[in-house]
Amino acid sequence: MNDVLKHIELLGVIPVAIVEDENKAVSLAKTLCENGLPVIEVTLRTHTAVRVVEQIVKGFPDMLVGAGTVLTVDDAQTVIDAGARFIVSPGFSAKIVEYCLNKSIPVIPGVVTPTEIQQALEYGLEVVKFFPAEASGGLSYLKAVAAPFKGLKFIPTGGIEQSTLLSYLQFPKVLACGGSWMVHPEMLKTDQFEKIASLTRQAITAVLGFELRHIGMYTGSTSDAYKATAQLAKMIQFSVRETEASLFSEKNTDELQLTSSGDFIVLRTNFIERAIAYLAQKGIAIKPDTKQILNGQLIAVDVNLEIEGFALRLIQV
Repeated sequence: MNDVLKHIELLGVIPVAIVEDENKAVSLAKTLCENGLPVIEVTLRTHTAVRVVEQIVKGFPDMLVGAGTVLTVDDAQTVIDAGARFIVSPGFSAKIVEYCLNKSIPVIPGVVTPTEIQQALEYGLEVVKFFPAEASGGLSYLKAVAAPFKGLKFIPTGGIEQSTLLSYLQFPKVLACGGSWMVHPEMLKTDQFEKIASLTRQAITAVLGFELRHIGMYTGSTSDAYKATAQLAKMIQFSVRETEASLFSEKNTDELQLTSSGDFIVLRTNFIERAIAYLAQKGIAIKPDTKQILNGQLIAVDVNLEIEGFALRLIQV
């Protein structure tokens, strides 16, 4: 898969913006980047859209800038020349797809029907836009129509809100979701950048779903682990659960490791790869040698960060 599309997958959400005032472009891009979503789809629904793309590309070279509502080859050529790194169209246009493929620019055409999806596959596309998502039947329809098409990924867009975002992303064939609720035109018109920032953070929170799962404590020996766990369980009337390497009091409250080399805090996340990418934006790396793989999927990894002597571990369960 193209690197741009992989990047979109790791972010999980594409803010879809109608920007009428080009003077708001830089502030909008700054707000999205500073609050964890360095990606935007600028729709060609205004006469200022191309200049908006140019300004964001110039001011934020690391931001992933795409253009949407691309209806003609001329549109595609113009926004690609302006610096757009991916092209999105509301429907399937063979001419636009061919042009973008010849330019080695990722193109994400809109589809709804099996016929349109097959057209996309004939051009070797790996990702398509499911649009308008909610009006076309939502997630239940997408699951039905996507079933025969192995390997193809979808970006549902249209009517998606924060409340439905996670349910779409939990469907394995969804690469990411596009949404305008974070950057509604009225917010831009009235300079509500704090609200945009808040909605952006809320979207990331909904996607990643970080929660404190448990605390792991290293006791040094098996006998000490049994003793400490028994003491804690008796004191607060918790049951004890044993695994190959650990003892747990209750379900996930405290863990006393038999084999670990240190104490740690465990954070659960909905999507561990996306969580790793999010932390990387903040300059926080992982420890690759601590990765735990189950059935080909990453399920746990330690973060290269300590909090008051506790290591930090990410898990996806």
